Amino acid sequence: MKKNTKGIIIGVVAMVVVAILLVAVWLTFGPKASAGTKAYEVTVTDNNGEVTTYEGKTDAEYLKELMDELVEEEDFTYEGSESDYGLFIESINGLKADYDTDGAYWSIYVNGEYGQYGADSQPVADGDKFGFVYEIAQ
Repeated sequence: MKKNTKGIIIGVVAMVVVAILLVAVWLTFGPKASAGTKAYEVTVTDNNGEVTTYEGKTDAEYLKELMDELVEEEDFTYEGSESDYGLFIESINGLKADYDTDGAYWSIYVNGEYGQYGADSQPVADGDKFGFVYEIAQ
């Protein structure tokens, strides 16, 4: 009986050692973090028609996540508030759009087309081009 218990203990120890070696090999030679897999371009057109462009790669699932990455990595800022329809963008790069005062708002364009979703629900796909444009309601 003692011999059988000793064999079980040796087997368990051997499995633990093999598991540790496999984890070490995976950590050493496994996949490494990268800058992202989806290419993007974001342009911001201000009230004077001046355009600022940001380009890079991301793993963001939605535009708001990409915007948060830009805040961390670039000279990009934004402010907004949550509404029944999602994130309402109030200012970008310090330029506030006040619809109640002069009908100004920040519109979102996706690949040249007027966006159909808010920033927090707009998916990001490889090669997407997003535009934030300061506009005045007519």
